[in-house]
Amino acid sequence: MSHPYPKLHNAMWPGLVGKEPGTDHPPISLDRMLQLTAAAEVDGQKFEGVDLFLYHPHIDPDASDDELKRLGDKIAGLGLAVGSLVAPVWPGTVGGSAMGSEQDRANFVLAVRKACRIAQVLNRHGVRRYGVIRIDSADSPSHWDADPVGNTKKIAATFREAAKVARDYGERLAAEGEICWAGMHSWKYMLQLLEEVGMPETVGFQADQAHTYLYLLGYNAEEHALLKPGYTEEEFYRAYTIMTDALRPWTIDFHVAQNDGTVHGTGSHDKTGRHCPADDPNGKLDIVRTAGYWLKDAARRGIRHICWDGCMFPNAMLEDPRTWNTILGVMIRVRDAHGWAA
Repeated sequence: MSHPYPKLHNAMWPGLVGKEPGTDHPPISLDRMLQLTAAAEVDGQKFEGVDLFLYHPHIDPDASDDELKRLGDKIAGLGLAVGSLVAPVWPGTVGGSAMGSEQDRANFVLAVRKACRIAQVLNRHGVRRYGVIRIDSADSPSHWDADPVGNTKKIAATFREAAKVARDYGERLAAEGEICWAGMHSWKYMLQLLEEVGMPETVGFQADQAHTYLYLLGYNAEEHALLKPGYTEEEFYRAYTIMTDALRPWTIDFHVAQNDGTVHGTGSHDKTGRHCPADDPNGKLDIVRTAGYWLKDAARRGIRHICWDGCMFPNAMLEDPRTWNTILGVMIRVRDAHGWAA
């Protein structure tokens, strides 16, 4: 059955994350990523929007209002809307560790403020009507291990300060759970962090199908593993239910993705759940079925779109139109199975 929601978006950051100039995987421009997205089509259905990465060389986090309006016009001219925005919270961009020094944490909040300003401009310009600001802790599990309780409290305090900024702009923050982020590297630690923040109206969870599969395996937190090697289908869905029942009430943004049970990292990005092609024969997930566990009651949680995340795909794969048509086809199936009217 065809539904108008959720809208189908593509992420633009696969053109940047893990890419390095002067290598065989250089950055891919925002214009090119937009072209590839706009060109995809399956049975008359096209992508309806994009989620953006707010840092160079795609977008200057200090771009003027006029520059942002021109960007909005370019995106709208391709028949696309803007959804969620990735705040540049990491050291070396605008931000700093959410559990770091006072200056690091102030920089983290500043990065969120800049993202919210950009969101406001795009909202007022009419190209953005839904979506969240995506964040993470901008530090590693190994650093967090030095003081788990104290560092989680620091991260939560930083998130609360950032949330106050977001709330003033009418935005929500979604923390993307990945095994590479401090205090967010297992499903239980992620839940504990969200509860410690204690602002469910403003700070929620961004669920990515690839990253959360690694949660099940306890890759960076064996104590929280829900599956053992050689698990059965019944054991998988029992574990998946435990994880999604815990995190779904917090989930305000959703990435459709596939994972083959391995980790991957290129460039400066730490190893995290490998994003695989939608039709990867080694993929561990029934994408459509498992998406339903996250999208139950999604409209009540304010979700208006879903986004494919092809982070760290090889450049040749990103440049192949077949990649995007296959992905779009899977996303259509997700919406047909789990979508809603309004």
